[in-house]
Amino acid sequence: MSDDHKAMAGPEDLSAEASKRPVWSDDGDAPFDMGDDPEALDSEKPIYAPRRRKKAKRVTEKKSAANETVEIIKTVVFALLIALVLRVLLFQPFTIPSASMEPNLYEGDYIVVSKWSYGYSKHSIPFSPPLFEGRIMGKAPERGDVAVFKLPRDTKVDYIKRVIGVPGDKVQMRGGKLYINNALVENVVVTSREMSDLFGARSVSQVRETLPNGRSFMTQDYGPDFELDNTPVYEVPAKHYFMMGDNRDNSIDSRVSAGTGVGMVPEENLVGKAQIILFSWSPGASLFNPVSWFANLRPSRFFQILD
Repeated sequence: MSDDHKAMAGPEDLSAEASKRPVWSDDGDAPFDMGDDPEALDSEKPIYAPRRRKKAKRVTEKKSAANETVEIIKTVVFALLIALVLRVLLFQPFTIPSASMEPNLYEGDYIVVSKWSYGYSKHSIPFSPPLFEGRIMGKAPERGDVAVFKLPRDTKVDYIKRVIGVPGDKVQMRGGKLYINNALVENVVVTSREMSDLFGARSVSQVRETLPNGRSFMTQDYGPDFELDNTPVYEVPAKHYFMMGDNRDNSIDSRVSAGTGVGMVPEENLVGKAQIILFSWSPGASLFNPVSWFANLRPSRFFQILD
């Protein structure tokens, strides 16, 4: 339309032309045609309603947080399952609570036990569920093995001793000396010293014993006149083992009947073979006092392979 025509145009013409002008949205989008409806222009309602981005963002954040929580739960569950499999099939750690295995294991030693050495029984699984009887993939212990087992009179308690008698053996102590099948076990005194304790002055000897199968290890002895230095003959029944502590005069073991001591240990009660001392603390270290961890460390015992 020319300028002359525009000047001569009346109100109706201007209104009609305005209705044909493109309308732009609030976000600067391309114009769109509102048609010939003049009321659309005069309406006070917004022509373009912006998208509700903040609400969508909040929903997305909630979903993201929920997904992250699920992933954390999955990670924890998988980690626990892996730890359970390792504990059941491969390794289990133990802390030595007493002096019954001195001079080879001291109170505060942290050891690792191999679970596959003797196969698997219900006691290989935490809480010893009665899933099956006997052993799967069982392998017999040898004389001289340091073994962890469930105490026959209370299978919630773990004990650690040395395998001395296997099925069919006859074991006896005479004058503080060990006899297997009526033959004296070779023993050589390595060191001897005097010490004083609650029982007064006495001699302490470290003795190297060599079992009939050639396994050799150190034992500790306080003399020939202690309660368990003279015993009857113990005959080891089938599928059982005779266990003794290396600290011969300070150990409750198979020399004491099952009612108050250990007695014969069924093969089903075997947990595993002690393999290595991973690290060690002397008595006095406290879990709740980190300073005591370093003050009581015994680095000389770290990573010792057990005989």
